[in-house]
Amino acid sequence: MDDTATLKETARKQAYARRKLAQDAGKNRAAVDHLLAHLAPMPGKIVAGYMAIRTEVDPLQAMRELAESGPVCVPVVTGAEQALEFHQWTPGCAMEKGAFGAMIPVGAPVLVPQVIILPLVAFDLAGTRLGYGGGFYDRSLQILRASGPLHTVGFAYAAQQSDPLPSEPTDQRLDAVVTEQGVRVF
Repeated sequence: MDDTATLKETARKQAYARRKLAQDAGKNRAAVDHLLAHLAPMPGKIVAGYMAIRTEVDPLQAMRELAESGPVCVPVVTGAEQALEFHQWTPGCAMEKGAFGAMIPVGAPVLVPQVIILPLVAFDLAGTRLGYGGGFYDRSLQILRASGPLHTVGFAYAAQQSDPLPSEPTDQRLDAVVTEQGVRVF
């Protein structure tokens, strides 16, 4: 493992612990309210959310409300070292367990999101996002940004903020982070 990978793994372990301690239903609702306020000026855009796993902040309530004004989709892992596909999600649609235990829509069409709400393990004040280490979002964001405008929003607890995180040239920075304390735009 090179130095950057070792630093990322150390930061990841520390952030998992902070996120687990921060997980709280009241904080989640406050984060959802801030997320909806941040996205309010973007009605009708195709928004990608995610189905929360582990101790991630859960965007499901925001996704339900966003689906009232435009298409919503969720990421689907298609294979190792591949970009994600984003399949349309609607409240109450048929779901099945996908990669890493995240629920995915059954037989849904593929959409190209214009706004992506991303889970994360940690973030810093430069917009660096530390994920689980598979690079799925980084590959996907690079491709989507090359094809048109894209707004990326990390969704987290404030406790997931970190000192400057190690990064590599392939790491894609966030445009904003939303927590229970508010919105930070980079």
